Amino acid sequence: MTDTEFGPIGPHRLKTLIPHRFPILLVDRVDEVTPGQRIVTRKAVSVNEPWYQELPDATPDAGYGYPVALLIESWCQSAALLAAWDQDPEATDGQVALFGGMSGIEVVGRALPGDVLRHEVRISRAFAGTWFFEGATTTDDGREVLRVESVMTAMRPSSVLAPPQEQPAAAAADA
Repeated sequence: MTDTEFGPIGPHRLKTLIPHRFPILLVDRVDEVTPGQRIVTRKAVSVNEPWYQELPDATPDAGYGYPVALLIESWCQSAALLAAWDQDPEATDGQVALFGGMSGIEVVGRALPGDVLRHEVRISRAFAGTWFFEGATTTDDGREVLRVESVMTAMRPSSVLAPPQEQPAAAAADA
């Protein structure tokens, strides 16, 4: 079963699944999803994105390559969407997705303003709130730009990320 029978899923639903917002929400819509298996998302690259603002006017078109770190981040946000897709919102309240490692990341092309990136993400293994993903990114004209062998993410309580509570100075002096 896929969740695409009613058409693409846009920013409103995306924002209910992951915490990302402007300027770092790097997925525009979900085209296909098979919960627990795979997702296909899109990201339109625009020259109006903040990462291009410092480029001089004389920059040639080839100088507008989409930043590789953002290409990988966009793909990983798609993975986070797939992990969160069929989770009970009450069960995941206070949870955060932590990306713990990646291997076999291969950038094989460049994306430029005007390209629409198509991220395909598949779950290769999943257990106890931990997922391993694989997949690729192509442009709307079929050029492959990214291959992903393995990315691991885990849902964990946000409380484990909080810094340890400091003891008040008076209590520390008494100790």
